Amino acid sequence: MPHGSSRETTGESPLNERGPTDGDLIRRVARNDANAFELLYRRYARPIFGLALRRLGDRMRAEDAVQETFTAIWRSARTYRPERGAGAPWLYAVARNAIVDRSRNRSEPPAEPPETATVEPGPEERAEASYVAWRVHRALEGLSGNERDVIELAYYGELSQSEIADFLGIPLGTVKTRTRAGLSRLADLLEGELR
Repeated sequence: MPHGSSRETTGESPLNERGPTDGDLIRRVARNDANAFELLYRRYARPIFGLALRRLGDRMRAEDAVQETFTAIWRSARTYRPERGAGAPWLYAVARNAIVDRSRNRSEPPAEPPETATVEPGPEERAEASYVAWRVHRALEGLSGNERDVIELAYYGELSQSEIADFLGIPLGTVKTRTRAGLSRLADLLEGELR
């Protein structure tokens, strides 16, 4: 891992006592800034490891998932787009992909296929699901960044509220408040459009 430290601070982050925002650090990593990478690692290695350990149930595979996560962050930081959301959900998506890859690489034999046929959705159902997903995604853009972060981590990232609090470094009560406010606002934005 790169060594060094960053003392840069900004007023943008709700975690401003912790230094630059996650998005700032990711953009700096995209410019090969090893100090920014180290700060992201210090900030997120432990919560990502905890998440990986809970999901994978194996310490060695969880450590591998953390390593893969930060390797991917270093390589793909240029793909981060701040206009699409805060840095933490982007980091989590990278971590989740690494954890899923680790879970697929298990040496256990695949399970027997079910004997009943799977009912695949038809074109109409897929079109309706796509429209609903598009509307929800568009409505999410109407939320504040803080509300959007917790909603995305909960629903797309499948994190519990405690995991979100650990991941974002905020109190659990704050996560609950932002989730309630965000869901209420989403309901208002979507009212009548998904019927």
